Amino acid sequence: MPMYQPSKRDIILGFEGGGDGQILDLDTAVKDGVLGGVDGGVVGTGVGEKLDLRKMIEELELNEVPSVFICPISLEPMQDPVTLCTGQTYERSNILKWFNLGHFTCPTTMQELWDDSITPNTTLYRLIYTWFSQKYLLMKKRSEDVQGRASELVETLKKVKGQARVCALKELHHVVAIHATARKSVIDEGGLSVLSSLLGPFTSHAVGSEVIGILVCLTLDSESKKNLMQPAKISLMVDILNEGSIETKINCTRLIESLIEEKDFRSEIISSHSLLVGLMRLVKDKRHSNGICPGLSLLRTVCFYKEVKSLLVSIGAVSQLVELLSGMEHECLELALCVLDSLSSIPEGRVALKDCVRTIPIMVKLLMRISENCTQYALSILWSVCKLAPEECSSIAVDAGLAAKLLLVIQSGCNPILKQQSAELLKLCSLNYSDTIFISKCKLTRTIQ
Repeated sequence: MPMYQPSKRDIILGFEGGGDGQILDLDTAVKDGVLGGVDGGVVGTGVGEKLDLRKMIEELELNEVPSVFICPISLEPMQDPVTLCTGQTYERSNILKWFNLGHFTCPTTMQELWDDSITPNTTLYRLIYTWFSQKYLLMKKRSEDVQGRASELVETLKKVKGQARVCALKELHHVVAIHATARKSVIDEGGLSVLSSLLGPFTSHAVGSEVIGILVCLTLDSESKKNLMQPAKISLMVDILNEGSIETKINCTRLIESLIEEKDFRSEIISSHSLLVGLMRLVKDKRHSNGICPGLSLLRTVCFYKEVKSLLVSIGAVSQLVELLSGMEHECLELALCVLDSLSSIPEGRVALKDCVRTIPIMVKLLMRISENCTQYALSILWSVCKLAPEECSSIAVDAGLAAKLLLVIQSGCNPILKQQSAELLKLCSLNYSDTIFISKCKLTRTIQ
């Protein structure tokens, strides 16, 4: 259950949908009959079955609750309010814990209690119950309305075409993005097959963008994923990835990534020059940094396939990613290093990393800088490059301060495998130097540069 923050005003807000929304204090609420009657049901709601206050509080998850409803100790809505002799009201369980700790004062005023009895505040309880009941029933009604509307829109999509279809899709996209009940309704009404049928070689980008946006919000079953893995549908997603808005591009990457995770996925479906170019454009787009991590995440996923690795190297992805490393956020940086490490596992990837003049200095700088994972990827890349051309690359690496960094890794408390790799790389780099010269290049002062 979330921690609630008291309202800025020590007053009770008018009920939503309950008239003119005037501000009511506790006395006014009682006097004006806001509490209504209690006929064994919800106070003033007309519902026969009494609702559970705890359940209502948990399901509503409101961020702002009238401050008079909030227990000063827990800062959460009270379910069993009791009042002390000082006039201060608390949740019963909280004030009893306070007493059990040996305190005989009022937590709010710190006055000593001249009477340790606690009195149930039934008026406040009824007001809390009424307020949450009305909010809860309104939420339920809206939920039912949203479910109904989602079902109507699914039926509409079976019949309409052209601009009417686009309008229906836009509304459905908006609804499912906000309401979990709408998402469930779409799935229950067979909406997945309806939406999937709208994707194909002749689908307009206006329709395709909205369909993809909706599908990303839904939980796709295995059958739906297989249906979406048809080459024509993937081809449309790739086209939209290259030409859509930033939101649409991100949706495309997430949908494609969810399809790749399916066990029956065929790698030839994504062995597409256009897909990889689109992803690199997304990763390099400095105007929309929110697309970098989704783009890198999909690149990391497609790099599990050897044919995709080769294609990615062929479009110059290695040098482009290396150049982007310096300005990346830590989360994106780890993804980018993972991609580069994966590319270093193929011969052309290692050559591309060696030929990029910034590879070694950046990898050395990243050792022991960000996280253990980043250190692992950078170390693996350095090993691949130095092993490829020991004399040339080892010299550059040592001059960049690699020896000192490797000593730090060896002396740190990180993974023993990383320590072993560091020792092997240190040995490889030392082969081109006399002991005296190599030791002089291991000064730890180099690590702070």
